[in-house]
Amino acid sequence: MRFHFQQAVRAFILLAFSVLLFKLHFTGEMTKFINPKYEGLSQSASVLFLILFIIQTTRVWTVKENSQHHHCHHDAHDHNCSHDHGDSPFSTKKLIAYLVIVFPLITGFLLPSKVLDASIADKKGGLAVLSNQRSEKKEEEAVPNNNQQEDPVINEDLVDLSRIEDNVYTNEEYEQLIQQLEQSSTIEMNDHVFSTYYEEMHMDLDKFKGREIHLKGFVYKEDGLEKNQLVLARFLITHCVADAGIVGFISELPGASSIEVNTWIEAKGVLDTTNYNGTKFPIIKITNWKVIDEPKEPYLYPISVKVL
Repeated sequence: MRFHFQQAVRAFILLAFSVLLFKLHFTGEMTKFINPKYEGLSQSASVLFLILFIIQTTRVWTVKENSQHHHCHHDAHDHNCSHDHGDSPFSTKKLIAYLVIVFPLITGFLLPSKVLDASIADKKGGLAVLSNQRSEKKEEEAVPNNNQQEDPVINEDLVDLSRIEDNVYTNEEYEQLIQQLEQSSTIEMNDHVFSTYYEEMHMDLDKFKGREIHLKGFVYKEDGLEKNQLVLARFLITHCVADAGIVGFISELPGASSIEVNTWIEAKGVLDTTNYNGTKFPIIKITNWKVIDEPKEPYLYPISVKVL
């Protein structure tokens, strides 16, 4: 029997990727990296890595063969095999390739999963990003939508949207969700509706002035805010953390300067509008708040509308 070291290394790498994915799903940390709707795909990948590992183990040990029984076919001018048996010596190029593959395994097993925070929000542009979002909304409003219905027909009794999982709604349920927002005297910004309500409110800020709002988020600050102001922010993930974007509200409360950045708070207040660097923003005048622990699911995910 002959042992092939490089084939064993490849088998170990495949097993390590499978174990890492299983571990992230088992501990619930996978949602810190991807949108939950892709968990099934990720679980399939972990099973695929395991199958490839099992196949690869058959190449680690082989029966020694005489040179005349070697299966490589040589022609008269070429005495080298055209494929890699896993026995070729380590070259610099091969070593770099292995290091690139192994690096995410090392970081995945040894480094703790870190939730995006205010430092990342600052690198992504902070309030400047929110300002661009406002500009984009105005441009969208200026473009006529010929397919939009003026008065969609909605049932008088709104459905209980809390029963809906995975943020998947039908067209009718989505319209009812927006109607709930427009009719509610208190806007509850829970995780399932946060991104949808946030987008809808930014399309017409004045419509929601004076409403009570209830939300939670982490504290983010930047230059230009008043001493009694901070931003209650969240990260919105469409696919994975690489595309995470900041959403949030400028908030006004006494003692804001004493609240540490990245502190998670739950707050109630009244919606108003303000100008920041020449852009109109919603502002929450907080009337009641408390410090809370970081939620088990700190990120927000957009709603998917299922076309029927």
